[in-house]
Amino acid sequence: MVRLADLPEWEREHMLGKIPNLPDFGIKAWVGGGRLAQRRVAIVTTAGLHLRSDRPFGQGAARCDYRVLPRDTPAAGIVMTQLSTNFDRSGFQQDINVAFPIDRLKELASDGVIASVADFHYSFMGAGSPVTRMEDKAREVAGLLKKDKVDAVLLTPV
Repeated sequence: MVRLADLPEWEREHMLGKIPNLPDFGIKAWVGGGRLAQRRVAIVTTAGLHLRSDRPFGQGAARCDYRVLPRDTPAAGIVMTQLSTNFDRSGFQQDINVAFPIDRLKELASDGVIASVADFHYSFMGAGSPVTRMEDKAREVAGLLKKDKVDAVLLTPV
């Protein structure tokens, strides 16, 4: 991931200029819950991941959509169509867990640190997707997570 200090000044200013337009979600937890060892966990990422057989993320409104990643999909079956030219894909290409830590979640479940891994995980396209236009899709995913009895989500912002 690129650090702000490593970007050209014009790009750094562009990125920092987005901050005042972000919604304020506050710092209060949205929900309470039990111990982690009792939680069913899913991954929600903005890495632009999808199944090799699925449609890639596109431009415009299409990039505010999401893709479903079933738990037991082999790593070779997941690809990245991250649209950001600033994103270094080399880590993901070497180890999917950099952006989609599914193997780590399975290990945590096996060790009893978490109760279980969700059947389905979700990927959005983070690059250029206005957060204010993603609410409908985020609510859709929240409903799918609830249907899968997920009560904890690991967010991997990329």
